[in-house]
Amino acid sequence: MEALFQRLFKELRQGTRSSEPNCRQLAERLSQEVNRICSESKRIQDSGEIEAWATSLGKHRLTQCLKYYKLGSHRGRVDLHSTLSAIVYRYITPPQVQASYQARLNLIEDFLQGFYVESLNAFRRENQLTETYQPRTLLELAEYMAFTERYAKRRIPLPGRRNQQLIILRAQTFSKQQPPETAVDIEQTTEGASGDGDQTWSPSPTQLMRQQMVSQGTEIPEDALRSKVIEALLTYLKEKNQEDCADYFTLRLLDLPTSEIEQILGLTPRQRDYLQQRFKYHLIRFSLSHHWELVHEWLEADLEHNLGLTPQQWDHLQESISQKQVKLLQFKQQGLAETEIAQALGCTPNQLQKQWSKLLEQAWEIRNL
Repeated sequence: MEALFQRLFKELRQGTRSSEPNCRQLAERLSQEVNRICSESKRIQDSGEIEAWATSLGKHRLTQCLKYYKLGSHRGRVDLHSTLSAIVYRYITPPQVQASYQARLNLIEDFLQGFYVESLNAFRRENQLTETYQPRTLLELAEYMAFTERYAKRRIPLPGRRNQQLIILRAQTFSKQQPPETAVDIEQTTEGASGDGDQTWSPSPTQLMRQQMVSQGTEIPEDALRSKVIEALLTYLKEKNQEDCADYFTLRLLDLPTSEIEQILGLTPRQRDYLQQRFKYHLIRFSLSHHWELVHEWLEADLEHNLGLTPQQWDHLQESISQKQVKLLQFKQQGLAETEIAQALGCTPNQLQKQWSKLLEQAWEIRNL
C-alpha cells in the first residue's frame, strides 16, 4: 500500500496544480480505500493477485478524480449530473402520474439533490471525516464527484441472486413516495466558486452539486421557445402512443452516446436504429402538421422569413408549386384563418391541411438541398 500511495501522490502532484498537503491527503484516502476493498473482497483474496488488483483499482480512482479535476467545478458538476440523470430517468416518474417533460426534470432534480447529500454523508463516513467536512478545493471537489459516481453505481445484492445499482434502488423508493398531486418546486441555487484553480468552494449541504438540467426561471427567448418545442413534441409523441420515442428523444437531449442510450433502454443496435427511424418519422409529421408554426418560428423559418429560404430558393419554390398552392401561400402570409382559406380555395379543412403540409415539405426539401 505504501508503493501505491507513492504512485498516486506523484501523479497527483504532476497532474494538478493543488498543494502538496492536498495531494497527500487525497493519495492517502484513495490508497486506504483500495486497501479496504482488497482486504474485504473474498474474490480478490482468492485470486492470489492482490497487488495487481490494488494497482488497477487505484489507477481507476485516480483517473476518475483527474477527469473531474480537468473538467473544472462547473463542467464537472454538469457531467456528473447528466450521467446520474440518465441512469435514473426511467425510474423516477411515479407510474400513476402522466408527468410532462418539465415535471420529470423537476423530479429528477429534486431526487438528485437528496442523493448528493446522502453521498456526501457516505463519503465522510467511509473516509472517517468529521460530520462538518466539506470539499473546499477543486481537487477535493473532484474527489467527491468521482466518489459520488462510484457510490451511485454500486451493485446491491437482491433476493434471487440478482443485484441492482444503488442509485436505481433509491430512485424507485423516491418515486413510490411521491403522491400524484405533488408539485415539485425547485428553487434557484447560488453557485460557489467555479474557477479552475485550487480555490475555496463552500456550498451549503442542500445546495451541493445542484446544477440545472434546463433553464429555470428567467429564460432568453430562444431557450423559452426551445422548451415549448420540446414540451409540444413530447406531448405529441404520447398522444400518438409513442412512449418509447419520447424516452429516446429525452435521452438524446442529454447528449448521451448511442451505446449508453441502447443500454438504458435495453435495446440492441438494430432495435435502436429502428426506434430512431420511427422517431424521425414522427418528428417530421410533428414539424409539418399542426405544430408547424412553433417549429418554424424556433428555426427562424416561419412565414416572416419566407420559410427559411433564400431569395433564390423562395423563387424556386413558387415556380415549382401549383397555382392553388401559390394562393394558399399568399393567404397564409396575409394571416387569414384556415376556415377562410379553405372556403376561398373550395376545399375542406382536412384537404387544406394536407396541401399545406405538402407545401411545407417541399420548402423543407429545397432548404436542405
